[in-house]
Amino acid sequence: MIVAEQKPLMEIWEMVKDYKKILVIGCKGCVTVCNVGGAKEVGILASSLKIAAKKNGSLIEVGEVTLERQCDPEYVDEVKDIIPDYDAVISIACGVGPQFLSERYPSARVFPGVNTKFMGGAVEHGIWSERCAGCGTCVVHYFGGLCPIARCSKSLLNGPCGGSSGGKCEISKEVDCVWDMIVKKLTSQGRLDELMTFRPPKDWTTARDGGPRRMIREELVK
Repeated sequence: MIVAEQKPLMEIWEMVKDYKKILVIGCKGCVTVCNVGGAKEVGILASSLKIAAKKNGSLIEVGEVTLERQCDPEYVDEVKDIIPDYDAVISIACGVGPQFLSERYPSARVFPGVNTKFMGGAVEHGIWSERCAGCGTCVVHYFGGLCPIARCSKSLLNGPCGGSSGGKCEISKEVDCVWDMIVKKLTSQGRLDELMTFRPPKDWTTARDGGPRRMIREELVK
């Protein structure tokens, strides 16, 4: 899932302090799972903005709505009748949300309420870890199901560097060396010899090279 964190309240307040009617829009997708942008967080942010306004001698109106998703036009259309009633919109979805809202409602002032961090999953309750860089060509099957693109600090495809020690990356003792994990995994499966196959440099044309990417499923296009 996409993992995000809420922007500091004062940063959000600085963005919208000059507006009198503000709509906070949440998303029931990924940001709800990581407790950043669901209905509960919409309510908390709305209340926090009202308190900030009162402290600053301002009087504001804050509306609240949570969409099923902000990355699908049919759900974004659900707010078409209320968007014109507000001076500013705060999206607390991932970075796709404020862009979809801005594209659908050109006259609206849309602000991001969260910082999108990475694609990952929960490793413990309340802790999420990056697992995928969205590079466009998945090769984890070569590496015991583990991704060196996203999880190696240098994105190495042909074995560990000389900086890891005790199973930890040289950048931090808190970061596991994924190549240490890969070697141990393939050793346990009797497949260590597979790492002797040279992997060519990563073809980044499937990633961000060439601008924004698109995926088209012809059978779904009307």
